[in-house]
Parts: sequence; structure tokens; C-alpha cells
Amino acid sequence: MTEQIIGQIPAGPPPVPRTIRPWGSFRQYAHNYPVTVCLMAVQQGQRTSLQSHPGRGELWIILDQGAAVQIGQRQWEPEPGEEIWIPANCRHRLSSTKGTVRVLEVAFGNWQQEDIVRYEDDYARPERGD
Repeated sequence: MTEQIIGQIPAGPPPVPRTIRPWGSFRQYAHNYPVTVCLMAVQQGQRTSLQSHPGRGELWIILDQGAAVQIGQRQWEPEPGEEIWIPANCRHRLSSTKGTVRVLEVAFGNWQQEDIVRYEDDYARPERGD
């Protein structure tokens, strides 16, 4: 695993200001801050491993109906547009109960597949890594 830290991991969700324009508005999730942005898609009836990451915190933005989320011990079905902060080392999982579910992930810290720690996995992947 690479030890280089790309950016600081915030203790909580970063502020996300909303800017009003004549045509509507926009929100900046990271402004001149090193982050990794991923669009995750989970197919109906599938789920990610129950996992954590020591080197990054993640902000998930739910895009579709049918997402089921577990953060720590809490489990719920968030609405599209809901924003979820996942601190470093916090166990989390994303599942789909209806169609393909997409989540925009903004990761703060050292994003790499090798930092995954798996606690449960439906696909018999290793406890650590990709």
C-alpha cells in the first residue's frame, strides 16, 4: 500500500456552500482541495462488501431511489440527493433494492483500492485490498 497522503481527511463532512445563479444554483463539494471523485453503480440485488478505509473519508451523494446504506450499525434507505459522511475507519456498505443505484463518492485522503478492509463480502474477495 502506498503511504503517500494526497490530502487531509476531514473530521466531519466539509462545508458545501450553495451558490445562486439566475439559471438555478450549484454546490461545490471540493473547491481547490485534493479529492477523488467516483461514480459508483450497484446493480439490483447486489451490494458492496462491508468495508472501511483507514486512509480516507468519503462523502456519498445518493443519486437514485433504491439505495440501501449501512454506516456503522445504522441501516436505512436514503432518498436521492441525501448526503452521507463516512469517516475514515467507519464500516459501510451500499446495496441496491430497486434497479441500478448510483452514488457519487467524493473521497478525502489517500484513495486507493489497496486500503479496503473487508468485514463481509458476498464475492469471496480477500480481507484486504482490491
